[in-house]
Amino acid sequence: MDRLCVYFIFVYPQVPGILSDIIRNLKRREINSPTQLLSFSKLPEPTSRAISRAAEIMETSVQVMKRKVDLKLKQLQHPTDVLSEDLLNIIANISGCLPYMLPPKCPNNCLVNKYRLITGACNNRDHPRWGASNTALARWLPPVYEDGISQPKGWNHNYLYNGFPLPLVREVTRQVIQVSNEAVTEDDQYSDLLMVWGQYIDHDIAFTPQSTSKAAFWGGIDCQLTCENQNPCFPIQLPINDSLTTGTQCLPFYRSSAACGTGDQGAVFGNFSASNPRQQMNGLTSFLDASTVYGSTPALEKLLRNWSSEDGLLRVNARYRDGGRAYLPFAPRRGPSPCAQEPGAAGAEPVDCFLAGDGRASEVISLTAVHTLWLREHNRLAAALRALNAHWSADTAYQEARKIVGALHQIITMRDYIPKILGPEAFQRYVGPYKGYDSTVNPTVSNVFSTAAFRFGHATIHPLVRRLDAHFQEHPDLPRLQLHDVFFSPWRLVKEGGLDPVVRGLLARSAKLQVQGQLMNEELTEKLFVLSNSGTLDLASLNLQRGRDHGLPGYNEWREFCGLPRLGTQADLDTAIANRSVSEKIMNLYKHPDNIDVWLGGLAEDFLPRARTGPLFACIIGKQMKALREGDRFWWENNHIFTEAQRHELEKHSLSRIICDNSGLTRVPVDAFQVGKSPQDFESCENIPGMNLDVWREIFHQDDKCSFPDKVDNGDFVYCDESGKRVLVYSCHHGYELQGQEQITCTDKGWDFQPPICKDINECKDLMDPPCHASAKCKNTKGSFQCVCVDPYVLGEDQRTCVDSGRLAKASLVSIALGAALVGGLAALTWTVICRW
Repeated sequence: MDRLCVYFIFVYPQVPGILSDIIRNLKRREINSPTQLLSFSKLPEPTSRAISRAAEIMETSVQVMKRKVDLKLKQLQHPTDVLSEDLLNIIANISGCLPYMLPPKCPNNCLVNKYRLITGACNNRDHPRWGASNTALARWLPPVYEDGISQPKGWNHNYLYNGFPLPLVREVTRQVIQVSNEAVTEDDQYSDLLMVWGQYIDHDIAFTPQSTSKAAFWGGIDCQLTCENQNPCFPIQLPINDSLTTGTQCLPFYRSSAACGTGDQGAVFGNFSASNPRQQMNGLTSFLDASTVYGSTPALEKLLRNWSSEDGLLRVNARYRDGGRAYLPFAPRRGPSPCAQEPGAAGAEPVDCFLAGDGRASEVISLTAVHTLWLREHNRLAAALRALNAHWSADTAYQEARKIVGALHQIITMRDYIPKILGPEAFQRYVGPYKGYDSTVNPTVSNVFSTAAFRFGHATIHPLVRRLDAHFQEHPDLPRLQLHDVFFSPWRLVKEGGLDPVVRGLLARSAKLQVQGQLMNEELTEKLFVLSNSGTLDLASLNLQRGRDHGLPGYNEWREFCGLPRLGTQADLDTAIANRSVSEKIMNLYKHPDNIDVWLGGLAEDFLPRARTGPLFACIIGKQMKALREGDRFWWENNHIFTEAQRHELEKHSLSRIICDNSGLTRVPVDAFQVGKSPQDFESCENIPGMNLDVWREIFHQDDKCSFPDKVDNGDFVYCDESGKRVLVYSCHHGYELQGQEQITCTDKGWDFQPPICKDINECKDLMDPPCHASAKCKNTKGSFQCVCVDPYVLGEDQRTCVDSGRLAKASLVSIALGAALVGGLAALTWTVICRW
């Protein structure tokens, strides 16, 4: 009986939302609005999306049940165990959340200390979820929600903080943060590449998916159309006479997805003091592991690899080359491409968004350029390693190259980037020298780091993208571009000179300097993701709203956390923010220092000596980087990861060497982050040191007893040693399952087992977690599956739900509406009959 009740409880509230989805899909057009582009950039890959959707179903179901329970409690004088633990487990199971609330099953073979899992799971053997993808961000301080569980700060307009309402985030942007493009100050020390590297690394360790639903859970109101706070809609209210106002009073904003089992999902009914406050999910691994290159889930890794290569290569673009060098492959389409096309090129072959380990690779061409360099570096390393070790399988070459690329990400970040951001004194204080792996350290990226502190980099973004010629001068054919001209525009790389002009501009032109009176330029506060005339967004307001959505404690709470003095008066605030005009504007808006949003407070602080952050963000970033290093069992300096000779070679490498090896540049700065003038500050690539890969050469003695077996169809093996014995560990490609022994060992009589086989998984038989929505038919394919629709229905953006193609007459809409209303009425009636009567 309970199972039937749960079914109707969580299906019935979704009927209006389903109807709204159908209507919106009937009206869908090419993606071109800034809000749609933001949604695309926040769109998780399928695994994360499934988890986010499961959490939303569970959350909606629990909220419905809470309402029903409240009615029952009013009727019962002595309520007892209204909702059993079993019932809550049923909800978690049916919604799809339960598997993601349980610890993962860790492998136990001879590779557990050799290669990290693509998901980041089992890095810590005692706490296998620490740092893994699709788990909750860490909380260093308890969240501050207006209802104590999940409501964002600013949700209730009459709610007062220290006697005052929080200011509108857009008002904070207008009065404190934004500055005209012409007024920015350039950094006299650091290049634009420093800013891009920060963005790139942020995309390696953190991605918080926003709600997969585009309409309010109650009533199905479209978040694009409402200015009311109705979960997941948390619109940004606009002040009167705002420059962004285009006939509306707000900007759409979707809340971040809740992690399974948190917020209203985690509430113990009737005892809210024991609830689990809402937590947000990180869709990526927390580790500095080059997931920007390889992804954070097996499904994405499958898309990125070139399975026909014997050298363990990654896929490259099949349609375009950059002077003989590879571009990233194009992402598979899930509907109209969100990326812009070359003006006047109607009918030409489109340049789609690129596919990389992180879905934001096409946001701006400078970021795309860095992603492309690392794709090329992986393939360069894998081919070279395979040439040195002819006995290696393709999977071994892939894993060894992946391990090196991950190590280089760690070295460049911790040796070359972070000290410049924190300054030498703060780096020594918060990070310090490496002392080895510590299994008690949780490396999970913290909410405050991801949502506030590491977003300091937004204040270093230059409003111009500079493209330079071979002499590092302004390019006669490729003029500088305003930032909004390169949003989601990969065609500019393919059709306008390739990577080299962009990389030269990153090396030889300055980043924007973070100045208190010039925090963010108009390209970000007035023209974010502009590809048309259909509105715009404001990155500063998005950051502030996101911090409130996540319930981040205020500026003073974090200062106290870091051992810094709390600021109680205007005079106190002036000691942290030397620009009196800025500090007064902040105090006039917030009325009390405790109310200041942590992102704004940290951003406005005076820099530490030889740093690019103030004391608060230096503390938070430093603590996070130390945790990422100490809590990573596969950190490159850990003794068992590389040999001493390999570590010595890795230390020689640099981002400058990466550029030399993977672009057409022949001269680069020794330190790619230090801005310089050509030719005096640039060095020939012949003089830039790099790794000698000979130290990765393996001596393998073939014998008759244990010769390498034939390759397994749809799988591969990796060679390793265990207790002095030769061992092969087998794995199957994503979409196949292993049948037989995963690990075989060489004995005096030969291999102790026959090689296993890889059998296709029939995903369509999974009744507990069906791969396709009930509106589609599931068709099993080799290594995968396909959701099929009956004409005139087509697959929606999620590639699992059938939506109307738009070819139906308007009368059909009426039929759909009546049908949905009938289903809703029957569901409500059935619930009443089954659960009450």
